[in-house]
Amino acid sequence: MLFPSVNTINTAFKAPIETPSKSKSFFVNAAAPTPGKIELFSPEYYYTCTLGGILACGPTHTAVTPLDLVKCRRQVNPALYKGNFQAWGSIIKSEGFGGIFTGVGATFIGYSFQGAGKYGFYELFKKKYADLVGEEIAHKYNTLLYLVASASAEVIADVLLCPWEAIKVRTQTTIPPFASSVFDGYKKIVAAEGFGGLYKGLSPLWARQVPYTMVKFASFEKTVEQIYKTLPGEKADYSMLAQTGVSFLGGYIAGVFCAVVSHPADVMVSKINAEKQAGESMGAAVGRIYAKIGFGGLWNGLPVRIVMIGTLTGLQWLIYDSFKAAVGLPTTGSKK
Repeated sequence: MLFPSVNTINTAFKAPIETPSKSKSFFVNAAAPTPGKIELFSPEYYYTCTLGGILACGPTHTAVTPLDLVKCRRQVNPALYKGNFQAWGSIIKSEGFGGIFTGVGATFIGYSFQGAGKYGFYELFKKKYADLVGEEIAHKYNTLLYLVASASAEVIADVLLCPWEAIKVRTQTTIPPFASSVFDGYKKIVAAEGFGGLYKGLSPLWARQVPYTMVKFASFEKTVEQIYKTLPGEKADYSMLAQTGVSFLGGYIAGVFCAVVSHPADVMVSKINAEKQAGESMGAAVGRIYAKIGFGGLWNGLPVRIVMIGTLTGLQWLIYDSFKAAVGLPTTGSKK
């Protein structure tokens, strides 16, 4: 036979493991812990998920710094570059090769902190809210559960991210760069504006990141659920390689939705961090900037961000679930 049959392909993707006993819990595999394994919903479980969030977010955001740099500069000045490759060429010519990694230090620190809060607290709030409303309601309204748990987690995560995001954006959107390093940027902002200067973008950051994360987690959970519904057998029948592949696909699809939903606020965060005047209220700054750029200006750089966020979100879920699988925890999504 020239091509393998469908049954052969399905068999190849299935892991040679025994089907676990069914659990009545809302959460998959919530049975008695195996000796030597991490107990689900224990303090060690949440610490592990927090570490997984750091590994998922810090390195991935750092890796796309060149894309993020061009996106931020084009949001502030749409006429600055014609495209990514032209932008990188121009930056390398004027600032050296290292110029395309402007803001990399603040990116790594900030998004490592954010990843810790985002994933760690999501797992915590998802369990706590499910326990609060009861198993039946948690099952019936699981999308709402994902939305509320992720929103709660992101509010905390953004408090951890905000100072580093302020340094990153200020450094990336000024030419020549505002600071030579993340700590140089920290000292300059605090010296000029006080500690509060690091948090002047918190409200627009929440406006960008909370909807983004709600879409990221809820759409991921529901996409993964639908993928497993279309596949034969149970989720537990599939190998960890196959399950993490589903995680990547679900994450990429979720990332596209995230980029569109959060983009106007992302543009405004860049503008506020770069252009907000001393003593100006947040409302006044938003109104002045919006009057300047208009509705269309809120969508500057969207194609670049769709590619960046789609890839980024897919990789984050792949890393996060691969890490969970490596330490013996179940991958995220689908109770099928």
